[in-house]
Amino acid sequence: MTAPEIITFGCRLNAYESEAIRARAVSAGLQDAVIVNTCAVTGEAVRQSRQAIRKARRARPEARIIVTGCAAQSEPDTYAAMPEVDFVLGNQEKLDADSYADFGIGALERVRVNDIFSVRETAAQLVDSFDGRARAFLQVQNGCDHRCTFCIIPYGRGNSRSVPMGAAVEEARRLVENGFGEIVLTGVDLTSYGADLPGRPTLGQLCGKLLKLIPELARLRLSSIDSIEADPDLMRLIAEEERLAPHFHLSAQSGDDMILKRMKRRHSRKDTIAFCEAVRRIRPGAAFGADLIAGFPTETERMFDNTLKLVDDAGFAYLHVFPFSPRARTPAARMPQVPKPVIKQRAAQLRAKGALALDARLRSLVGTEQTLLVEKDNVGRTACFAQARFAGSAPAGAFVRARVHDSTGTQLIAELR
Repeated sequence: MTAPEIITFGCRLNAYESEAIRARAVSAGLQDAVIVNTCAVTGEAVRQSRQAIRKARRARPEARIIVTGCAAQSEPDTYAAMPEVDFVLGNQEKLDADSYADFGIGALERVRVNDIFSVRETAAQLVDSFDGRARAFLQVQNGCDHRCTFCIIPYGRGNSRSVPMGAAVEEARRLVENGFGEIVLTGVDLTSYGADLPGRPTLGQLCGKLLKLIPELARLRLSSIDSIEADPDLMRLIAEEERLAPHFHLSAQSGDDMILKRMKRRHSRKDTIAFCEAVRRIRPGAAFGADLIAGFPTETERMFDNTLKLVDDAGFAYLHVFPFSPRARTPAARMPQVPKPVIKQRAAQLRAKGALALDARLRSLVGTEQTLLVEKDNVGRTACFAQARFAGSAPAGAFVRARVHDSTGTQLIAELR
């Protein structure tokens, strides 16, 4: 008998929830099972999850295969129709230990997926450890109230809801007590944090509480944020609090205003650039990343060029490039589509642009001293998220000082001080 294996696709929030799933499944006594925590953000993510399920069945023919996550929530019939799948759980059901306690007992439904829009609250998941990770993720928000025309995620996650501030602080304190010096705050729409809570606290206020009440927390990092929702308290912390990592990944999506309108995004090209410039003024040396979609419906070459230029104009160094993938039930799927070969070509151009931008960013750090969080062996990350390889060794999870003396274009080369 073996403990359940977890296969995770998608975002940091999914990685966090996989640890909660692991804890729930183990406490329920689930054994000889493979749990696949899916992502629905692109058609490719769904394809990869189906491929992983078939591979898992071949490798472990006697194991029960349980599929959950955003793709299972938004298209449960897709997975229920697979002969390799034993059970399908929705995004709410996957966080309930009872979901794993009665598999194989009685004539229960193979599919347990309830209406995600009926979920009104998000609780702290009491995750105390992260298998094989140097940093911990902390979910403080889930769901999204916006309806971008390309996005299927609200159908998988429901409406926006926040973890109460006190519960978030207590879980962060537990993680620090368990040895995690860096915590990454995660959510579907992180900067909407608190709008549904009494008193409407903001993300900046939450970050301030975490840093004030947990002085042992060495580094607090934000996952993807919506720059137009950055509140005054967050901007003040960026300027004044060194423990808030100077690395900001933006949900930019495009650099063309017409495409942004067709996406139903709430920011403009100028808004993105202005945010990056404002942060650099108050936090010199800050690094920026962005999610960018290549080949959104109706995108012309000129519109795509505006996205390419945004990489330079905003100073992005870390790109997540998504070739546009039409998702069922979204308005963008009904818009005039860009040919797939063109989408592929534009995605490749964006990735090449991103590689040049990362190279330039890393070269700018040569000659500096950095504090690295050791991830494994002799590899760590700076506060601005640059990966660095160093001679010698230090335990995973430790913070070490190092001097950068070279760059490979994708990784810094450093020496411990």
